[in-house]
Amino acid sequence: MTLLLISLFGSTATLAQDKTGEIDKIFDWAKQETPGCVCAVSQNGKVVVNRAYGSADLEREVSLNPKTIFDIGSVRKQFISAAVLLLVEEKSLSLTEDIHKYFPELPGYGKKITIDHLLTHTSGLRDWTGMLPLANGKPDALTLILRQRGLNFAPGEEWSYSNSGYVLLTEIVARTTGIPFAEFARKRLFDPLGMKSTTYVTNMTDVVKNRALGYEKQKDGWKLDMYLGNDRGGGAILSTAGDLIIWNEALTNGRLGAFVSEKLQEPSKLNNGRKLGYSRGLFLETYRGVKEVSHSGGAAGYHSWLGRYPERGLSIAVLCNSDAMGATALAHRIADVFLPSTDMQLATDGLPPVFTGDALAELNSNAGLFMNEKTGETLRLVVDRGRFRIAGGPGLVSVTPGTFRRFGAFVQFMSQDEFELHFLSPDQYDLITMEGQKYRYKRVQPFTPSPADLQALAGRYTSDELGAFFDIFSGKEGFMGRANDAPGPGFSFNAINKDTYQLGGVTVRFLRDKAGKVVALDYSNPVVRNIRFTRISNLTSRR
Repeated sequence: MTLLLISLFGSTATLAQDKTGEIDKIFDWAKQETPGCVCAVSQNGKVVVNRAYGSADLEREVSLNPKTIFDIGSVRKQFISAAVLLLVEEKSLSLTEDIHKYFPELPGYGKKITIDHLLTHTSGLRDWTGMLPLANGKPDALTLILRQRGLNFAPGEEWSYSNSGYVLLTEIVARTTGIPFAEFARKRLFDPLGMKSTTYVTNMTDVVKNRALGYEKQKDGWKLDMYLGNDRGGGAILSTAGDLIIWNEALTNGRLGAFVSEKLQEPSKLNNGRKLGYSRGLFLETYRGVKEVSHSGGAAGYHSWLGRYPERGLSIAVLCNSDAMGATALAHRIADVFLPSTDMQLATDGLPPVFTGDALAELNSNAGLFMNEKTGETLRLVVDRGRFRIAGGPGLVSVTPGTFRRFGAFVQFMSQDEFELHFLSPDQYDLITMEGQKYRYKRVQPFTPSPADLQALAGRYTSDELGAFFDIFSGKEGFMGRANDAPGPGFSFNAINKDTYQLGGVTVRFLRDKAGKVVALDYSNPVVRNIRFTRISNLTSRR
């Protein structure tokens, strides 16, 4: 295992040495023969840890070191935001101006979408990453975004994480300044701050010295896992843990100027005035009751986290080159080492209780799959080791009998709400958001479609927005689908009701005309809502 410590400064040296062993234990899973991580920590402006664990290149047995460069994934969003805000401060851009000024080719939607909507993930634009796997011919991200004739929601009404907005923002910077975004970022951000190992790369096949390769863990070993083509949405930021700490300190000390520093860390708002736990490229949360300003990133095998605890003078960067361990969880374990013991008490005080006996039996009766009676969206409630939670999402803690509120965990399917569930019976509940919006959910009852039901749905469906088509048919594995004549048997859908079917996070809802004939389907996943596919022909069955 490679352990490299590059700097212990001044009066912090003793403190850092005391913590080094504890940090090493967090990464003891990373060996010379496995991918790993680099972590850097600063306290009160002084770097106290910058260490590397594991391998950067398994084929050539090259170790990770503190100068190793990683693809930082969506941690880049704060840099894109800063670039836009510099231009806003100079009056070259305005947060409130309509983005159609820069993209006249973008459909009108009948709604104004502003630059600030893009920065705050409140635009309603569908996330291109949720559409690309289905798009025929694999168009570049910008082309795919500009094809979309529908929004997930009206701008400013909700929050939903959308990479599409940040693709458009880099293009807006380039079209406004007349220079590529990569050059603007270097001249206005990286060079002035001394981030010598940080670049914005548009061609990921370029040779980059000291870059770690990305990996995916498989049963029989490791497989290379890197985004190299047009699936990067116009480019990526490559950086080191040490450079990211420099960036954090720049935010702490306002080196980007008062306006940019403030706007980067100002809670965004919905149209109704409610503040969100997101600013412009940064999440504003708490950890163990302490204010946390952070963002995570994922890009194929690369996983990253960069965050600060301003009230404690603590800054942490974790960059990993595999999916073996989550960078966010590792960063929080590092935070546990450095945060005061008084903060750590909150680690146990704030957890939801573990239910047993009759209380557990009642929770089990409330678990199951529920559907929003208005939108058709589904939500699965589960009991996990004695605790109530949303499957794949946050925990739920009891407030009063029959009422639960969100506890912890990032909620991607709604507007970062501290929502509540009010059970009316084991078979239905109201989900009430912090905006006061109420959504009625009813339990999905078991449904087995008849052969006639399936035959009525079978056919080919096409989408001009994606340049794609679906074949829906009955096969050996039941009700099946295949996109764009892909090889293999296709994928099998589970029936929710007569016209709604699911596969993992994907939902397809079949639409009928007044005569009851199926004429289209709407495709949705957690970041894309209701892409319309029109039925163009019937199918019987396929083998």
